[in-house]
Amino acid sequence: MYHQLHTTGKIDRTLPPGAQPPEVEMPAQSEPYEAPAIVTYAKELEWRRTQAGLTKKDLAAKLGFADSYVGQVELCKNLPSDEFTAALDTFFQTDGLFARLLERINDTRHLAILPPGFPEYVAHEEKASHVRVFTTNLISGLFQTEAYASTIIGSVMASSADRIVAERMARKSIFQRDDPPHTFFVLDEGVIRRNVGGPEVMRDQLGYLLEVANRKRTQLQIVPFGVGYHVGLTGSFILLSFEDAPDIAYTESSGEGVLLQQRDRVGLQAVRWDLIQGHTLSTEESVAMIQDAMERL
Repeated sequence: MYHQLHTTGKIDRTLPPGAQPPEVEMPAQSEPYEAPAIVTYAKELEWRRTQAGLTKKDLAAKLGFADSYVGQVELCKNLPSDEFTAALDTFFQTDGLFARLLERINDTRHLAILPPGFPEYVAHEEKASHVRVFTTNLISGLFQTEAYASTIIGSVMASSADRIVAERMARKSIFQRDDPPHTFFVLDEGVIRRNVGGPEVMRDQLGYLLEVANRKRTQLQIVPFGVGYHVGLTGSFILLSFEDAPDIAYTESSGEGVLLQQRDRVGLQAVRWDLIQGHTLSTEESVAMIQDAMERL
């Protein structure tokens, strides 16, 4: 039977006639996952393997998995599958320990698929006195409607979309503080012209941007197409300033995020901000452009 332990100590992964092998090995990512549940699983796997006197290659051979996959799971660069977890529990006779750890991973998986550095960035965001945001492709999360966010998040992580969208909406609470941050939001014109989620979703989103533009401590501006090339087209970023701490920056591209705290690297982002803002329309012209985009939907 599939995944039963032989007296030799090897897992029998023989499939019934006509059955297809399960998809067990996902592509590894370059940077390790930082979610505590994934790290705990990996450390438990490494400890039990070393206690058994097995190399990764030895264990992989006994379980019937690629040795590279065992290494990826131990290095937190790949997520353990149901099949791999069942094999570990059977081989090490752990009474379902790895299954329980996997359940915890699945319960918190939305944290595992967030870009590296983002959870730490959010903790800083809550304390910022000044927030400067530039976005070149999509409206930044702090200024998204729920429907707009659901369209984006649901397209890449459907199983965790509701939870991640709710957490994204909760981030807006910084604007309801007694002393909300001074916020400067700059968008490339393409952001408001791109129809995300259909006319109704986009119309509501643009209407929300008009509300954002009317906040007392918020300045919203747009870089128009007419500018042509500008340094902002190389990527979106956020700069946070604090009353009693150095500035930090956060950049994100293709699902990979980087939290910048080194003074020189943050300084370069500040220079980019100044160069981009030199190309912006006035607040009044920016609001008029958003209204025009709404009318064209």
